[in-house]
Amino acid sequence: MKPTIGVTVSQRSGWRIFPLVAFNVWLAGGRAIRWQADRDVDVDAVDGVIIGGGDDISPDLYGMEPVISARLDPARDALERQIVEHAWKTNTPLLGICRGSQMINVVLGGDLDQDAYKTFGSRKYKTVLPRKTVTVEEDTRLAGLVGPQPMKVNALHSQAVCALGRGLRVAARDDGGMIQSVERIRDPYMLGVQWHPEHLFYARRQRRIFSALIAAARAYHEERDQLAGVDIAVGQS
Repeated sequence: MKPTIGVTVSQRSGWRIFPLVAFNVWLAGGRAIRWQADRDVDVDAVDGVIIGGGDDISPDLYGMEPVISARLDPARDALERQIVEHAWKTNTPLLGICRGSQMINVVLGGDLDQDAYKTFGSRKYKTVLPRKTVTVEEDTRLAGLVGPQPMKVNALHSQAVCALGRGLRVAARDDGGMIQSVERIRDPYMLGVQWHPEHLFYARRQRRIFSALIAAARAYHEERDQLAGVDIAVGQS
């Protein structure tokens, strides 16, 4: 069974980003469908979700005023907010990539540092190549997936998670202390990474992030099938 994964993308850049994410989902054994603000979205029809990268999140969502210029998409903000809220309530497995990691945090009551490289002593990178070093926190889901050793990742962001949302913990930081990954403290799978693992499909540790999502989505699908079977049996009795 190939789990179906809904992938949110920008209306501006989704045409080039979605195929790459879909390729990673396919490598992990899943099937991706494209979601964006001008299309119908049904979270109950998929087995997992990826909130993709792209546009910055409006500070209106976490009660702040803009402090730097940013490219915003209010329609995408609204869509992804609803998706994350629904995924949280229904235990739908979810992976957040860059903006997606930030969206998870914001929806769960956290906020963002809009100019993170001014706050932290982190070296700024703008590349899809793995040049930034991140340290994985011990005893986290991420450490269980990729191992505890530091790893090289890419970086395209200017904002970063600041105050954590409810039910989340830090899973990785960069050398300057900036948060690079957050995750749900308890099951099911909900992980956010600040980098873009879809560009690093040649790296075994990065592929494991997608493989874990697909494994969780498959388990979620099977659990729903079992519950549906029970409901049918009860209705026929």
